[in-house]
Parts: sequence; C-alpha cells; structure tokens
Amino acid sequence: MSDPEVAVHPSATVHPDAELDRGVSVGPGSVISARVKIGKNTQLSAHCYIEGDTEIGSDCLLSPHVTIGTPPQDLGYQGEPTRVIIGNRNSFREFFTCHRATIKDRGETVIGDDNYFMAYTHVAHDCIVGDHTVMVNNSSLGGHVEVHDYAFLSALSAVHQFCRVGKYALVGGGSIVIQDILPFCRFAGARPLLFYGINSIGLRREGFSRDQIRVVKEAVSIIFDPLVNTTQALQKIEKDLPATAEREEILDFVRKSKRGIAKKQDDTWMSSE
Repeated sequence: MSDPEVAVHPSATVHPDAELDRGVSVGPGSVISARVKIGKNTQLSAHCYIEGDTEIGSDCLLSPHVTIGTPPQDLGYQGEPTRVIIGNRNSFREFFTCHRATIKDRGETVIGDDNYFMAYTHVAHDCIVGDHTVMVNNSSLGGHVEVHDYAFLSALSAVHQFCRVGKYALVGGGSIVIQDILPFCRFAGARPLLFYGINSIGLRREGFSRDQIRVVKEAVSIIFDPLVNTTQALQKIEKDLPATAEREEILDFVRKSKRGIAKKQDDTWMSSE
C-alpha cells in the first residue's frame, strides 16, 4: 500500500497487505486490515473499520463509523474463512454495518452496485443485495436474505433470515417481513404484514409502460386469488398472460420461494390502484 495517489490520514491504520487502488482516501481514525481490497476513488470518512477478506469496489462512499467485514453474528461461526464482496458506486451512511458470511451457505456476503444504505442499516451474514436498492434508516436484514434489484426498504423495517424481497418491491416503514415479498409489490405492517397493491408509482418512475404494469397487476391478482392454489395460479398466469419479462420475473420468484409468499391483503388495494 504505497501508491502515492492514495491519501491516508496520519491517524488512520492501514495494514501493509491491504490493497488500495488509485484515488482511495482514508479518513482520520479509520482502520483497514490485511486482505482488504478497495477500488478506485472510494472514500472512507472518519473512523471506518474494514476487516476480513473484504473487497469494496470503486467510487463508493463510506460515511463515519461504517463497519464492514467483521465476523457474523452466528453462534456456530468458528472463524472459518469467508468473505464480503461489494460492488461499485455504493453509499454507506453513518454506522452502517455488514458482516462476512458463514460456511452454512455460499461463504460470501454480497452487495451489488449503485445501492444507498442510510444511517444504522445492517446487512447480515450470507445476504445477497442486488443493484439500485435503498435501505432507509435502521432497516435491517437477517442472515441469508436476498434483496433484489431496485427494492426499497423503508425505515425501521426488518427482514427475517432466509426471506427474499423481489425486484422493485417496496416495504413500508416499521414492517416485519417473515415471508417472501413479491416483485413489483408494496407491503407494510408488523404483524400482520399486509399487501397494498403493486408499486405503480415506483414502476412509472422507472419507465415501465402501461402494458407492462397491466401484466404485473394481472399476474399478482391471479396469485392472490383465494379460489386457486399457487400451482394453479402459476399455470393460469402462463396460459393467460403474455410472456413478458415481468411475467417471467414473477413466475421464477414464486417457484423459487422456500418460506412462502406473503399474501395477507389490505382490502382496499384493488380500488386504490
């Protein structure tokens, strides 16, 4: 770590085996351990702590007191070699935490590109977070959670271990997620968590056409039809709806569900769409 284009504050501690690319800056009081790799132009503010086999991509911003790569909060973890892999252009605000994985899964905690993690958010061991997601203040992921692209988790929401949050889904503030959240849908509430229709506003903002949104709404309506089971619903969607990317995303998501799909509905959602 001798690149003259890397700026390290005199009070920071950087292990000589850490790899910092061109344009990286390390703020006062920060600590970077061996085996850490940090990409071009990533900025670490004061008192960041990065350890373990951790790779952070380029153009990321780490606000004060961010902690990444510490051991998982798993009672069975015995110090096995596991990793954290983080992509490019991510923003981690104050007191964000992310733990390395266990050997119970893939051995990696993974965060993609262009995500925004607000203050006090937490990504636990073995999670996979996609691209362009947002986690608002104090939202938290249990172990082995998947958050797919463009998902939005509002403040104080918590996702139970092994759950999945689908693409373009929106989870309302203070929600407790204990089953999978369908792509393109809005859910909010603690116990119970309620379905509030598809994320129409979010989809329009992202450029989805009326036809795309219509297919999403029809597919979701079929899945939530109390007169058919999940197998029948999937068959009906394949038979009756055009084979769009959105239809395929929903079908694939439901088929891969292990904890089941959250389905309890707010009774007003159809009339409010």
